[in-house]
Amino acid sequence: MPRHLAFDNLHNFRDLGGYQGADGRTVRWGRLFRSDSLAGLRGEDWERFLALGIRTVIDLRYPWEIRAKGRVPHHDGLAYVNLSIEHRPYDQAEIDPDADPWRFLADRYAEVALDGVEELRQTLETIAAADGPLVFHCASGKDRTGLVAALVLALLEVSEDDIVADFALTELATDRLIAKWKAANPGRELRWPGYGRAPAEVMRLVLADLTAAHGSVRSYVTDVLAMDAKLIAQLRDRLLEA
Repeated sequence: MPRHLAFDNLHNFRDLGGYQGADGRTVRWGRLFRSDSLAGLRGEDWERFLALGIRTVIDLRYPWEIRAKGRVPHHDGLAYVNLSIEHRPYDQAEIDPDADPWRFLADRYAEVALDGVEELRQTLETIAAADGPLVFHCASGKDRTGLVAALVLALLEVSEDDIVADFALTELATDRLIAKWKAANPGRELRWPGYGRAPAEVMRLVLADLTAAHGSVRSYVTDVLAMDAKLIAQLRDRLLEA
């Protein structure tokens, strides 16, 4: 099964299926997708999207991003929910080039894990309860989307190496993400050389931080997000092969 799904106006749309959990079961293909912004869906892209049978879209962006950039088109039978998990906006194009780039990003993810407790819990609950295929996304499908993907895969007991490798697949979209930023920001300088990057080291740091603070990613989800064992079991039953 293809992990990357090709669209003309989306750059980072992927299927989270196929990863193996600790109990030997694998994540179902065609049930859970991650993406960059779906506002660009139109024409043949829209038809490709509809053919996936997606029933639910979780938009992780700020409401002001949605007002400025648009959202997935309305379609009967397609549920849409906006859960803005990040509470401290920052401009990645303006990150200090002298800062440790991967520690900087990992620290921003830690802020999301701290600030976005309510929205992250609702996101995981929505994924667990979804009727049919679901996609979650942010702007580039990298940071906010990457954190949610890591939490879900950890709850499915996918190995850390696979979680990190999935995160790093965004590196294949980096050139297109940079080109998109430049097209949308004529005359601006892209100061940070790490823009659009998603190296494995970032997710290694994020998972290590969560484990150091809470004992494990699952403990973060149960103790901080207050997601109970029944909902985690529901998530696993929905997304893992029988």
